[in-house]
Amino acid sequence: MRIMRDIRRWAIYYVPAEKSAFARFGADWLGWDAQAGRAIEGYDPPGLPLPRAEITAQPRKYGFHATLKAPFVLGDDREPAALDAAITALAGEFEPFALPLVLGTLGSFLALLPAEPNAPLDALAAACVTRLDTFRAPEAAEHRRRHPGTMTERQRAYFGAWGYPFVLEEFHFHMTLTGALGAEDRAKVAAALDPLVAPLLAEPRTVRDICLVGEDRQGMFHLLKRFPLARGPAI
Repeated sequence: MRIMRDIRRWAIYYVPAEKSAFARFGADWLGWDAQAGRAIEGYDPPGLPLPRAEITAQPRKYGFHATLKAPFVLGDDREPAALDAAITALAGEFEPFALPLVLGTLGSFLALLPAEPNAPLDALAAACVTRLDTFRAPEAAEHRRRHPGTMTERQRAYFGAWGYPFVLEEFHFHMTLTGALGAEDRAKVAAALDPLVAPLLAEPRTVRDICLVGEDRQGMFHLLKRFPLARGPAI
């Protein structure tokens, strides 16, 4: 595991393969490479209605990823080595799977979304949420009071049980590309991004591993370790 001091929170992400064209696109677009742990100058494709830095300010710190288990504080009685072992065991029970993606809208932001329902993905995300939750420190009551009251009853129940409302039946895999945008700006950004992402999404991605990431004291997320999905074929 990559060693970092003063990790504030931990999370389980899907992160594109290191040095792949998919990973390079995400780092260049967001301006942060979580795998290398550094800022990227990136580029501004033509047609953007706002500066790229403004468009990507909200998702930048997380890096190019999809959340499988949302950021959490490690419990006082839990050690990173034990978390490492638990993720290794979990990943070993799943096999790689195809994941077709499309550029789309989730709420008021743009993201890469599954092109169709994906049972292996849902099962993997559910396992990450439920089986690794013993490592999560309980949420403070103050945090619960501050959380927006826009959740459904089921989302509130999940938030209470798992520390995050968008899990299990409420889970929506997404690789965030922008912050909140108005409809007109969102359409213009989508048009500017489409020529960049279309070649990358022409064939389904293959999910081959899951990643442990850590948030530093400046709020930026770093990839700490990859865990291969290693289950062999059924005999």
